[in-house]
Amino acid sequence: MKTKYDFLIVGAGLYGSVFAHEAKKAGKTCLIIDKRNHIAGNIYTETVEDIQVHKYGAHIFHTSNKEVWEYVNQFAEFNNYINSPIANYCGEIYNLPFNMNTFNKMWGVITPDEAREKILQQRRENYVENPQNLEEQSINLVGPDIYEKLIRGYTEKQWGRPCTDIPAFIIRRLPVRFTYDNNYFNDPYQGIPKGGYTAMIERMVEGIELILNTDYLLEKKKWDSLADKVVYTGPIDAYFNYKFGVLEYRSLRFETEILNMSNYQGNAVVNYTDRETPFTRIIEHKHFDFGTQPKTVISREYSVEWEKGDEAYYPINDKKNSALYEKYKALAETENSVIFGGRLGEYRYYDMDKVVEAALKKVREVLVKIEH
Repeated sequence: MKTKYDFLIVGAGLYGSVFAHEAKKAGKTCLIIDKRNHIAGNIYTETVEDIQVHKYGAHIFHTSNKEVWEYVNQFAEFNNYINSPIANYCGEIYNLPFNMNTFNKMWGVITPDEAREKILQQRRENYVENPQNLEEQSINLVGPDIYEKLIRGYTEKQWGRPCTDIPAFIIRRLPVRFTYDNNYFNDPYQGIPKGGYTAMIERMVEGIELILNTDYLLEKKKWDSLADKVVYTGPIDAYFNYKFGVLEYRSLRFETEILNMSNYQGNAVVNYTDRETPFTRIIEHKHFDFGTQPKTVISREYSVEWEKGDEAYYPINDKKNSALYEKYKALAETENSVIFGGRLGEYRYYDMDKVVEAALKKVREVLVKIEH
């Protein structure tokens, strides 16, 4: 270790790794520390039975930003995986996102006009002025059939509470497509890095000093003294010792098992949209990479209540938490030598391409300021 670095980067996830790569490229010295025993944050993949297993849940890279797509392709060759999840409702199989295949299975309609008319009719018959909760809002948008079979159970498991207790603003729109196209994303660039995300991050941070199993906040003064600037990608409330209170999240739990068969469910992601099945979905990892291995690895995903110290997955951006975050954000702006970034540092849900975009924007801003 040196005695002084230009940047101390707290967190070896996607944001921190992009920032570190660009800073190093500009001739700056960086030290990355992470409290986990591995790099790559929540996009970490590990090899099990020659299959890349997404340890913290499914991650599909997709973007409309050509610059971001070309950027990540420097570090990995991406396959041509297209995200086409399916829903299992009490043994009935439906395509997601809601499209003509979904509507044909649900109502027997064949043309887009027939599907539109069916949805409009259901919306008209059940419309509620000023919806007060997620149930009323969803039915206003797509009608009761789609709501009951494909939204209600899944959403209640995700949030751990009835849809009638979830604010209406959580669902502002529900994408409905009148084509027979099962591609979940509209983005022109999509895929998963061959060899997994961990290998991609390894290439990003190549040649940069890295220390794992290290909690920055336990010896903050010591680590701060080693660098001119800190890039902090941990929870913003933890940084300030929860001065205003604790920001809330939803968490996930996974049950992963190796099965002695070549194909368990025929698709990478199957959502279980009934209320009775306790897990929200099953991920079969080999299908992300068109695997032909003799065995398979599946993960059952459960949405669970989060408590301080648990793995934080989804920020709960309701009014209470948003107001609390604004207080922390104002405090963060007074920390002149610290950059807060990423999902936890900014308390927002980020798709991977937006993380790359934000990290590139921030590191370029910072480097320009240093030069001037």
